[in-house]
Amino acid sequence: MKLKSALRRLTAVMVFFPVALLLNSSGAQAAERKDIVVGTSLTLTGAQAAQGAEMKWSYEEAVADANKAGGVFVKEYNKKLPVRLVIVDDESDPGKAAAAVEKLINADKVDLLLATSSTPLVMASTTTAEKYKKYMHATACIIPPWQAQKFKWSTLFFFDMKTFSTVPFSVMNTLPADSKVERPALLMDDSPDGRNMRPLFKASAEKAGYRLAADEEWAVNAKDYSSLILKLNEKKVDGIVTVGTTADIMTLIRQMKENRFGVKYFHGYKGTGQAAFAKALGKDSQYIVTDGMWSDNFPYPRAQELGKRFFDKFQRQSTTAGLWYATAQTLLMAIERAGTLDSARVREAVVNNEFKGTTMGDVKYGPEGAATFDQTANQWIDGQLKLIYPAVKGSFKVQPAPAWDRR
Repeated sequence: MKLKSALRRLTAVMVFFPVALLLNSSGAQAAERKDIVVGTSLTLTGAQAAQGAEMKWSYEEAVADANKAGGVFVKEYNKKLPVRLVIVDDESDPGKAAAAVEKLINADKVDLLLATSSTPLVMASTTTAEKYKKYMHATACIIPPWQAQKFKWSTLFFFDMKTFSTVPFSVMNTLPADSKVERPALLMDDSPDGRNMRPLFKASAEKAGYRLAADEEWAVNAKDYSSLILKLNEKKVDGIVTVGTTADIMTLIRQMKENRFGVKYFHGYKGTGQAAFAKALGKDSQYIVTDGMWSDNFPYPRAQELGKRFFDKFQRQSTTAGLWYATAQTLLMAIERAGTLDSARVREAVVNNEFKGTTMGDVKYGPEGAATFDQTANQWIDGQLKLIYPAVKGSFKVQPAPAWDRR
């Protein structure tokens, strides 16, 4: 009997100690976890530095706002945790973007990732995240090539490819009768963005009743576009829709002015909406129409406040800050919804789910992990961005550009 009693006591002790150790381990883990570490590579230098600066500011603002509210509640740790953002400069280079993500995962030990900007860089960094099974909450990437890869460890929030290419021609249609564009041209840079967008713009131009006077591919990072300008002049082009980096479009516009070649309507995608663009070009940015992802005229929570903060910081408006902010905002909302920092479970909390009340309104992700929005159009007037599309309360009417000598 004494032996049986001793064995029962020993069994009870053997059961108790693993349970106690597990409970103590969980408690220690909760006590030791001090923050949520989110990593991102950004184009802080190189051809896309202007956009990288706006992304950096927007991500940091979203994190700061979350931390001011006490952090993000994570059920796994039964407490709110502050968010720490780790940023690595990818120098606007796809190879360095991939290397930056590898560093963030292996050296900085980040929990989750936010994306850099532009399709080549996002694809490179997302591929690296996929290799390590680390969740990448992405934006700023054309959706079709991302979808084609069938990524399992990322999601994507970017503009609707079905509607974006119609915007410049919808705006052209609102120009005064004496300033109508008769001979538009497409200038798509020789990048994945330009190549993916070209057929969509061509189809939209034709559908809107515009016959293209020119359809040209132009080189990235070139220093001399005079031969291209001469060709456009010979074809009597009076409207341009282009895709290019900030640096390249600035070079093009300066050389257009030097060659006394102007157009009534110039709509730039990717490189014309940043604050640095208008600051560098000065009065020569007047009348340039930009693509846009967002406007502080939008009736969404924090949109006006965020626009004011951006203006106070940079003395310029932004057509993208609300998108970048919402990307970080939805990631933090997803963490709270998942109740964990596990990559797979955070992604599960995003796919097929909706996030209400962001700076981009209500954001709904589909079964493949993509969420879309319609683009805006804005025009630089007297150093400020005026929302010209869509027509909402507070928006403006597009102005045709006069000849260079009449500006």
